[in-house]
Amino acid sequence: MAKNNTIYVREEIIAEKPAPNLSKGIVGWLRENLFSSVLNSILTVIGVAFLIWVVPILYGFLIGNAVWPGEGVTKADCQAPGAGACWAYIEDRMSFFIYGFFPQDAYWATQEGFFASIMAYWRVNAVFLVGILLIVPLMWPDLPYKGINAILFFAVYPVFVYFMLTGGVFGLEEVPTVKWGGLTVTLIIGLVGIVVSLPLGIILALGRQSKMPIIKSICIMFIEVWRAVPLISVLFMASVMLPLFMPVGMSVDKLLRALIGVSLFSSAYMAEVVRGGLQALPKGQFEAAASLGLNYWKSMFFIILPQALKHVIPGIVNSFIALFKDTSLVAIVGIFDLLKTVLVANLNLDWASKNQAITGYLFAAMVFWVFCYGMSRYSLMMERRLDTGHRDK
Repeated sequence: MAKNNTIYVREEIIAEKPAPNLSKGIVGWLRENLFSSVLNSILTVIGVAFLIWVVPILYGFLIGNAVWPGEGVTKADCQAPGAGACWAYIEDRMSFFIYGFFPQDAYWATQEGFFASIMAYWRVNAVFLVGILLIVPLMWPDLPYKGINAILFFAVYPVFVYFMLTGGVFGLEEVPTVKWGGLTVTLIIGLVGIVVSLPLGIILALGRQSKMPIIKSICIMFIEVWRAVPLISVLFMASVMLPLFMPVGMSVDKLLRALIGVSLFSSAYMAEVVRGGLQALPKGQFEAAASLGLNYWKSMFFIILPQALKHVIPGIVNSFIALFKDTSLVAIVGIFDLLKTVLVANLNLDWASKNQAITGYLFAAMVFWVFCYGMSRYSLMMERRLDTGHRDK
């Protein structure tokens, strides 16, 4: 029986039909992301109900019923029934939150106006301004003269900060570190800890993988000892126990002791992050460096470390964020960081109200969030920039 081998060929192209209405636009996005299954639909409904309940409450407390700065605003406004966050209190104590007990300039303290309020703390503000002018170009990948910028930031800037804040030279009033405080101290401890812990952590990670037993043992012991104790214990040891071992009549500044303790503590964790990056590299990279005739330090500097550090950027930045938040622990040993100034300001009866403490803590939380979120976004930008396309998008 003969088979029918007739072939049908379409002579006209049928026009494309639009996608179903339920699979495109907002409806399609909702179906795909929020209502793709029964469980997701239930969770979406619960989430929407929670937002409907909590958003009006937060809006009323933070914005709608909040007491904003203005002429004639007093603590009575913050004590009124139904009053929300007392932002007028934050504005009134802002200089204390930023500068602590740092003395104002004698001339500008007697003047009025916004410019006078800035110039009253011109020494600290000059430190902030110069730091921004140096760190922004250093973090901008496409800007030239990175070498000069790095020398200015890592070598010249610390000297500038020390003499500007401490004084005692060039006619500047001498200010002991016990009068430093607020956001100024938080930034100093965080920045010093970040700058010191990264290179020290890299050295410790390399030492832990060294083939020399003495160096390897010292690095392992250092890392394990510092990771085995909480930061609070380190700060107490630096603040209380260390002076007992000093010669009679010799003392070390309390802030300097905290800086050393925080830096060494963070470097131990940083060492393990870097070691993870080193172990993640395939053995072929080390063999490739050896085949080029490079010695140990050249192979590490030009081939191994650049790849290892690129792989652990999230871990490094995570350590930086944790370090910056842990600076609030120095308040326990009597250093007036941002959190400590908020705690002290909450005892001020001039703005006593039921929401005074909550507003102060919210302000501190927002400040920490801004800096931590900024570091997080910068790390994501660097990850995208350094991505060589070896992983799936």
